[in-house]
Amino acid sequence: MLTQTLPQTPGEAWAKIRSGAWRGVTSGVAPGFVQANLAILPRELAFDFLLFCQRNPRPCPLLEVIEAGQVEPALTAPGADIRTDIPGYRVYEKGQLTGEVDSLLGLWRDDLVSFLLGCSFSFEAALADAGIPLRHQEMRCNVPMYLTNIATNPAGAFSGPMVVSMRPVPHDKIVRAVQVTSRFPATHGAPVHIGDPSVIGIRDISRPDFGDPVEIRPGEEPVFWACGVTPQAVALNSRPSLMITHAPGYMFVTGQRDADYAVL
Repeated sequence: MLTQTLPQTPGEAWAKIRSGAWRGVTSGVAPGFVQANLAILPRELAFDFLLFCQRNPRPCPLLEVIEAGQVEPALTAPGADIRTDIPGYRVYEKGQLTGEVDSLLGLWRDDLVSFLLGCSFSFEAALADAGIPLRHQEMRCNVPMYLTNIATNPAGAFSGPMVVSMRPVPHDKIVRAVQVTSRFPATHGAPVHIGDPSVIGIRDISRPDFGDPVEIRPGEEPVFWACGVTPQAVALNSRPSLMITHAPGYMFVTGQRDADYAVL
């Protein structure tokens, strides 16, 4: 049986995930440490995806690119293994989701290039410190994520819609939420939209495309941030021969402190 205690440090998270002792959504794991989205592609597609990230820094803020065949994120998480230290992975082939796995050991190839992208879970501790509620943590579920009508800037083989994550924020704390998250451009930064979901193409906020629905209470407004699940929407749209990602909400915990990525 898996323990429900959240790992409190990156090393503990890697060890427990690698051994199978813990699996779950990583919101709240290793507080104060940066979490990352993952995209893995064959070498022949890596430059196009790197260019895509450079052209779309809000949904795809690059933290590290791991060279072909290498499995250690030497810059952001020395000692970790990108194949085993994420609680859940997704495999896309030619635009189809073909598998969800707990480990990449059986799928790894020497031509695979890994990209770590900043994640909004990283600024949640700062939001909590500012007195802003995190409803998905209160409800013990995954953050809701939605496909939008916001187009990304295409690059080479890659194009598609932006994905956003949503957190309900009390009206009197919205300005503070913008201020807090603006300090973290490497983990998506300020919101991309506040208020009416239909403006960005979301028809039913109670039915997220990824993650779980959360309650929006009277006096609260939905606030939307660019999301690192965007590459999965791009994979469905662009149909690369292979893209491996994290499962939505199941992030990679780096060894970097949130404060190291904050700007004044």
